[in-house]
Amino acid sequence: MNLARLVARRIVRHDRAWLALLSVACITLSAATARAATTLPQASSTASAVFAPAAPPAAGPALVVGLPDFTRLVRQVGPAVVNIRTYTRAPDDSARQDEQTREFLRRFFGIPLPPGSGGGAAQTPDEERPVGVGSGFILAPDGYVLTNAHVVDGAERIVVTLTDHREFTATLVGADARTDVALLKIDAVGLPAVRIGDSSRLQVGEWVVAIGSPFGLDNTVTAGIVSAKSRDTGDYTPLIQTDVAVNPGNSGGPLIDMHGRVVGMNSQIYSRTGGFMGISFAVPIDQAMAVARQLKASGHVVRGKIGVVIGDVSRPLAQALGLGTARGALVSQVEKGGAADAAGVRPGDIITAIDGHEVRRSSDLPRLVGAIHPGTRVSLDVLRPGGATSLRVTVGSWSDKAPAAAPSQPSPAARSPIGVGVVDLNREQLAQLGLRGGVLVESVDAYGSAAGLRVGDVIEALNASGIVTASQFDAQLAKLPGDKAAALLVRRGQTATYVLVHPRKVSE
Repeated sequence: MNLARLVARRIVRHDRAWLALLSVACITLSAATARAATTLPQASSTASAVFAPAAPPAAGPALVVGLPDFTRLVRQVGPAVVNIRTYTRAPDDSARQDEQTREFLRRFFGIPLPPGSGGGAAQTPDEERPVGVGSGFILAPDGYVLTNAHVVDGAERIVVTLTDHREFTATLVGADARTDVALLKIDAVGLPAVRIGDSSRLQVGEWVVAIGSPFGLDNTVTAGIVSAKSRDTGDYTPLIQTDVAVNPGNSGGPLIDMHGRVVGMNSQIYSRTGGFMGISFAVPIDQAMAVARQLKASGHVVRGKIGVVIGDVSRPLAQALGLGTARGALVSQVEKGGAADAAGVRPGDIITAIDGHEVRRSSDLPRLVGAIHPGTRVSLDVLRPGGATSLRVTVGSWSDKAPAAAPSQPSPAARSPIGVGVVDLNREQLAQLGLRGGVLVESVDAYGSAAGLRVGDVIEALNASGIVTASQFDAQLAKLPGDKAAALLVRRGQTATYVLVHPRKVSE
C-alpha cells in the first residue's frame, strides 16, 4: 500500500510539471501571435502594392456561348444519309472445306473417309460475299448518291439502304481514285436530298457533324470542330481536318455544318490502331461536286496535264538560288512531246506559278494544272539559271479512262486458276529462307485471298511435287483437274502450312 501511494504521488508531480510547461508554451505562442498580428498588415500592404492586379477591362460579349443542339440538324439531314454494302463473288471456302479435306487426306495420306461425312458437296458454285461497308448521301431526289471511291472499289454488287429500310442495288456511274469520289445511281424518285454548302467558307474552330455507318451501325451521329483546312496529306486534294469521331464504315458519309449543309465527305482517319484517334479527314465538297459533275456527264474525269515529273524545293536549295523561302516545284523530267516540252520547260527549272496561281509546294502543281480545262493556254512562271522567265503553255489532257485501243491486260493473279501471280526466288532469297526451291507470291486476287493465300507467301510444293521455278508452277497449275482441290505447301514467315484451293476456270 505504501508503495502504491508513493507511485501515485510521483505521477501527480509529473503531471503538474507537464501542465506548468504547457502553460508557459501557450503564453509564449500567444505573445508571438500578437506580434505577428501587429506586423502582418504591413507585409500584406507591401505584397498588395507589388502584385496588385490591373483594373479589369470592361466586360465584352462572350466569345463562346453554350453548346450547340444538333437535334434539328439530324432530323433534317439524317434521312438523306445512306448505308452502302458491297459484295463480290469469291469461292466459298468454308462450304468446300470438308470435301477438300477428304480429298487431301485420301490423296496424300491414304486415309479414306466415308462419302458425305462432312455434309459438303463435291463442288459448290461461287457464292456472293460481303467485302465492305460504308456510307453515302443522296445528291438529288432522282437517286444519285455520292460516296468514296474506295468504298466501292472492286465491288461486283453495291447495295444502298435508306433510313426507311428500303434497299436498292446501285449502278456505279463512275469513280475517281485520285480524289476518292464515286457517284452511284439507284432506281428511285422523290428521295430526300442534302443541301450542298461551300467548303471554301468553312472556318477553323467551326462545329461540324458527321453522320454515317461506323462498323455498320447505321445513322450514327458524331460531332466536333474543324481542326485545320487544306491539310496536305500527300493526296491529290487537300483535305479538311476535324476531330469528329470517324471510324471504318463512316467513309463516304457527309460532313455537315451548323446550317445543315454538306461541306465535306468523310474519307480518312489518322490512326495507329485502326480506330479513331482524334484526327479525321474529309474531301472538301467543292472538289467532290466538281468531280461528281464530270462523272455524271461522262463516267470519268478529264484533267489538265503539262507532262512534267516534279519534286520539292529544299530549304538549302532555295537559299542558294535566292528564293528566300522553299517554294515552287522542281522539274526533274519533261515528257517528250508534251505540253511543257513544247512550251520550253527544261529539267532543273523551278515552276513558281501557273495561270497566276502561286505554286508554294510541289503538290500544288498537279492540283492547279488538273483544274485547268484541257486546251487552255496559260502562263507558266519559271526560275532557271540566268533568272526568272514566263512561258506560255497549252494545257494537255489527262483522263482516268483507259484508251479503247489499248485495253488493260488481266493481272497474273486474275489469269491464274488459283488466283495468284508468282515470281522466281533468287539464290540469296532461297539461302535466307533455308529452301532449295519455291516461288514467291507477288499478287493475289479475291479468289486466292478467300482461299487463304497472301502476298509474300512462298509456295514450296504443289500437291506431291516440289516447285523450283514460276514457269514450272504455272505449267503444273494448267494440268490440274477442275474437280479436285490442289494442296499448296506454303511457307509464311517461319511457319509452313498446307492451303487447299479448288482450281477455277480462267479465260485465255
